[in-house]
Amino acid sequence: MNNQRRTLLFAAPAVALGLFSLRDAVAAPVKATENDPTAQALGYKEDASKVDTAKFKNYVKGSTCSGCNFFQGKPTDASAVCTALGGKVVVSKGWCSAWVKKA
Repeated sequence: MNNQRRTLLFAAPAVALGLFSLRDAVAAPVKATENDPTAQALGYKEDASKVDTAKFKNYVKGSTCSGCNFFQGKPTDASAVCTALGGKVVVSKGWCSAWVKKA
């Protein structure tokens, strides 16, 4: 019986540390900014009307994050996670060059 008690005493801090670490893993996703290196590489703009159409010829007027296949929310959501930007949150009225029409 003493061995079980000793094992429990040694294991309890490790379990507590594991649960504490798990808290960080389920934390809220980070918001994407236009200054983020990935966002800059993809030409991400929080407002699609401000896209440099001379630089991004594939921009189609009216295409926004909410209509993109990488946008993980509903089209009516103000923001949601974007898989193209590494799981960061983007605004629905934004745009980037990874835009693909939602099926």
